[in-house]
Amino acid sequence: MSTFNVPKREEVSAANQAIFDNLEKALGFVPNLYATFAYSQNALGNYLTFANAKTSLKAKEKEVVNLAVSQVNNCDYCLAAHTAIGKMNGYTESQILELRAGKASFDTKLDALAKLAKNITENQGKADASILENFFNAGWTKENLIDTIVLVGDKTISNYINNTVGTPIDFPEVQPLETVEA
Repeated sequence: MSTFNVPKREEVSAANQAIFDNLEKALGFVPNLYATFAYSQNALGNYLTFANAKTSLKAKEKEVVNLAVSQVNNCDYCLAAHTAIGKMNGYTESQILELRAGKASFDTKLDALAKLAKNITENQGKADASILENFFNAGWTKENLIDTIVLVGDKTISNYINNTVGTPIDFPEVQPLETVEA
């Protein structure tokens, strides 16, 4: 199999170098995931536009989806990144573990969102009717549903890239959920 090293700034296109510079300014570093996208002339810019698009979901709600989807897709990179981001959004370690498992006993509305994100991912977009009904009964709207599905797609793209190329994790690593729950 081909090895995918994380490209350095001087190894990517001028357009991607400009994005690297902006990421460096905004985040203090270029996450390995984003650098890996830069193998493509267009993918990094396209992905960042997609990932940063307006949505009806708040940042904290997006992390619910990101953690549930990344767990289903067994993406160690995204689990590490979104555990760190989840903590920055106020989730505790135990709440993050629940979200990874596709539930949120600490909040009924977030529980419905986590269950839906997990279910959609596990069933390749075919949500169970009872889970969808629970989502709407918890107060979510049709707009929220569409935005959740878009976010599942967004996270699935990054999960698949990381899982395929073995992106080196540049966030604090997390333990497999089975070992934490055992």
